Amino acid sequence: MTGPHPRVWRVFARLAAAGVLAVAAGCSGGAPADAKKAGTLRILAGSELSDLGPILREATKATGVRVSLDYAGTLDGVQQVLSGTAGARHDAVWFSSDRYLALRPDGRSRMGPAVKIMSSPVVLGLRSSTARRLGWDRTRPTWAAIAAAASAGRFTYGMTDPASSNSGFSAIVGVAAALSGTGAALDGPAIDRIAPRLKGFFAAQRLTAGSSGWLSDTYARDPSRVDGLVNYESVLLGLNSSRRLPEPLTVVYPSDGVVTADYPLTLLSSASGGAGDAFRRLTGYLRRADVQRKIMTQTHRRPADPDVRPGAEFTAQPPELPFPARADAVEALIDAFFNRLRRPARTVYVLDVSGSMEGARLASLKAALTALTGADSTLAGRFQRFHDREEVTLLPFSTRPEAPATYVLPPSRPESELARIRGFAQSLTAGGATAIYDSLEQAYSVAVRPTGGESDRFTSIVLMSDGESNKGASAESFRAWYEGQPPQLRRIPVFTVLFGESAIGQMTALAQLTQGRTFDARSQSLSVVFKEIRGYQ
Repeated sequence: MTGPHPRVWRVFARLAAAGVLAVAAGCSGGAPADAKKAGTLRILAGSELSDLGPILREATKATGVRVSLDYAGTLDGVQQVLSGTAGARHDAVWFSSDRYLALRPDGRSRMGPAVKIMSSPVVLGLRSSTARRLGWDRTRPTWAAIAAAASAGRFTYGMTDPASSNSGFSAIVGVAAALSGTGAALDGPAIDRIAPRLKGFFAAQRLTAGSSGWLSDTYARDPSRVDGLVNYESVLLGLNSSRRLPEPLTVVYPSDGVVTADYPLTLLSSASGGAGDAFRRLTGYLRRADVQRKIMTQTHRRPADPDVRPGAEFTAQPPELPFPARADAVEALIDAFFNRLRRPARTVYVLDVSGSMEGARLASLKAALTALTGADSTLAGRFQRFHDREEVTLLPFSTRPEAPATYVLPPSRPESELARIRGFAQSLTAGGATAIYDSLEQAYSVAVRPTGGESDRFTSIVLMSDGESNKGASAESFRAWYEGQPPQLRRIPVFTVLFGESAIGQMTALAQLTQGRTFDARSQSLSVVFKEIRGYQ
């Protein structure tokens, strides 16, 4: 779905800007009098758009349109549009791209007019010394050359989860399109042919995340973890300008092209007439030349208005790789990524089954674990289940940690192992006190122990508790223990889940200490939160 022709937009933007200025001139302050009637535009959006907060607040002052953003991951957002949930709760969607959604007939019918606001290609950023060593500070390599160097272990990188974040989604589509040479005709057999080279490329991935922001922040805290990031150009330029890095990133633009996020703000076909008016006011404002420049300087994204000259930090726009023409090809690629191509995950779930979990809370925990075994048949659920080759350990705890149960899903036909996980989850019972820190130490011993099979894994710990630790080791003794451990262990993040009467301070401190993240299941279901965490595993 595309917006009007650029010439039409230039005329419309000038007229819209003139109208806003004319009304504003007759008003002493705040939003124009008639603009105050514009109301609220409820938008389902990608989380990376949170950096537009200041610009959207200025838009409200200028147009009277209050913007309400609710965030969703890539496939979860698509699922909400396809199911009609988005239309029931929102007036518009604003994702990094609507290409995949537009491949679905049921998706196209739910989308109305779209206006592209800005753009940012998904590229590779490497620390300058690494780029120089590879010669990529002087020449633009092909994706095939990048994949070959990755497979040979010449550099490592971090990338987001393609089911949760569009930067990871765009990266795997772009690499596959470039390596296959089939472009829009990418299909299952083509994916199979290039699978060895794709697996070599993904072998160099050492850091994963559910969002571009968390990925870049994690890299900035410890740049020694990887040599660089596959991410939006805007994120890489923003990291350089932040001066948080001891060594700047060199942005590598593959010579055969990229997939670009073009951020279309799209009105849903179910939106009311009032929402349509608010949409036109907001997009007219965001396409004004002065606002386009502000977006460019504040967020490092390229302007959508062709009359606005890109800043000096941008190179010429790299060539655009063709996007697959079939939704089933995209889904086959994502499926292959999780089950065959990327490094598998190892996750230890540390699960509070103390007395306070009795009843509805324990039932919620059982449902959340069961959903990850394939019970969730939605589009997002399909790619958020436990994957082939994955290692899953369930470690219940109350007064003390119980014996951990570890399951390794086979490379194919994982149904029997998934059934065992479901059976264990359903057998959980509640009772006793809450020994969080003793249980975490036990979880770390499981996470670092050698196992047969694939030893090179994305490793993490998920801690879910509905209360405060009141047995065993204290927070202070755990911190002392943790800080005395080797770097390999201290790079395993703990993702804490607030539930019930969780001790927010304890859980937040644990996430910060281990470079993890806190998730909140107090105002949404535990199943939703467990699926969100999958993007970080």
